[in-house]
Amino acid sequence: MLQRPADGPSLVSLEAVHLNLASLAGEVNVLAGMDLEVAPGESVGVVGPSGSGKSTLLMVMAGLERPTSGRVVVAGHDLTGMDEDGLARFRRAHIGIVFQSFHLIPTMTALENVAVPLELAGAEDAFARAEQELGRVGLGRRLAHYPGQLSGGEQQRVALARAFVTHPRLLLADEPTGNLDGATGRGVMDLLFDLNARFGTALVLVTHDDGLAARCGRVVRVEDGKIRT
Repeated sequence: MLQRPADGPSLVSLEAVHLNLASLAGEVNVLAGMDLEVAPGESVGVVGPSGSGKSTLLMVMAGLERPTSGRVVVAGHDLTGMDEDGLARFRRAHIGIVFQSFHLIPTMTALENVAVPLELAGAEDAFARAEQELGRVGLGRRLAHYPGQLSGGEQQRVALARAFVTHPRLLLADEPTGNLDGATGRGVMDLLFDLNARFGTALVLVTHDDGLAARCGRVVRVEDGKIRT
């Protein structure tokens, strides 16, 4: 069954998406006919057992995995018809991604890490905007610190600032608090939902925490590569 937002137009539309990947045991149908729609500004929690296809769903939405069949449309762009360069440009313009592992560049300062997507897009004010975004996440005094000099919670806040600095229309978050202790994780999630509300960015959040998923406007469950109602 197609999972639709409550009302309004779709920012994300997945139609009959299949993704088959090779394994030692043979071909695996990781996504098995996935249908999902997400409205602009909506927050969607994605839950389900490990290996069910939750993270792969995000990778397909980001254009980081190409479906074997089906259609993926984000912000009016059909990702299945784009080449790799086109997908990279599209992600820079429209999508922010936050992973469980922070994926910061260790040889760059917090400021430089956040400025990277703006520099790649050719923004002349990349560092000024990066500084402003780090201030929003409470790291205005940590601009010159390297990832190794920051706590796990601070590194994740740098990753959030980097994801939001381009004001993306869609934020994909894959277990963003999985490497953090409970109190730090709750603080990061409070910040994530605050930024989501402030910018009207659609949020798709993969989590094993049903309580965290319940903070989203809608929850979908993935099992065996399909969305279950």
